[in-house]
Amino acid sequence: MTTGTRVDSLIGVVADPRVRLGIGTAALLVTALAACRDGVSQDEAGMFRAVNGLPDALQAPAWAVMQLGTIGAVPAAAGAAWLADDRELAGLLLASGTGTWALSKLVKHMVYRPRPAALLAGTRCRGREAAGLGYLSGHAGVAVALGAAALPHLGPAGRALAVTAIPVVGLTRVYVGAHLPLDIAGGAALGLAVEALVSLARSGKPARPRDTAPQPLTGRKSAGYEPASRAIGRQGLFRNRGRKQILQLGGFLRG
Repeated sequence: MTTGTRVDSLIGVVADPRVRLGIGTAALLVTALAACRDGVSQDEAGMFRAVNGLPDALQAPAWAVMQLGTIGAVPAAAGAAWLADDRELAGLLLASGTGTWALSKLVKHMVYRPRPAALLAGTRCRGREAAGLGYLSGHAGVAVALGAAALPHLGPAGRALAVTAIPVVGLTRVYVGAHLPLDIAGGAALGLAVEALVSLARSGKPARPRDTAPQPLTGRKSAGYEPASRAIGRQGLFRNRGRKQILQLGGFLRG
């Protein structure tokens, strides 16, 4: 099975926002409960050290990829969608990304898990040391929210790139020593749940009609509006003209 086929299959499974909401909510609860325990499990510590101990030469590309999960990536992605004349996607990106970023701050204070350096000895912190709490990762959440919103609008190559880049954002946060693996999983779950909620809310809105009656405040007609009487008369005119031509043609043939 090719990468494109696997990506399409994954998208098919999570195409329903109700499925994404269920998966995201369940994963968020599981990871939050696990993060509330004192200390770090041996398995989580092993995964953290495997990524955090990678060579320092990866710091520059890791920093570049990490920007895809910042709050600045939200208006940038929404603006790109707006310029591409996809206003629906622009609104979805803006609401999902901003909502995930804001809710991540709330969840941090509910779980109250420290950063890796306070839990694991020998943690390598690269770049500016991250402040605040560890669980959950806002970067991972924003990246997943933006990716989930954009995937249905991308072509095969774009989908493969997005599915590859989204988890790498989380790994870069582990690499720089800002988050533990559970923090990344929790952030991803939050982003998926928030994007699903926004999609469900937007799908429930009635479609805006294109041809409407005169507006109540201005009295102006929309560009596509045509009174019913005029439309019927126009159809009747064409119908009568067709009959007349048929009668004339019949008279000519009889003559």
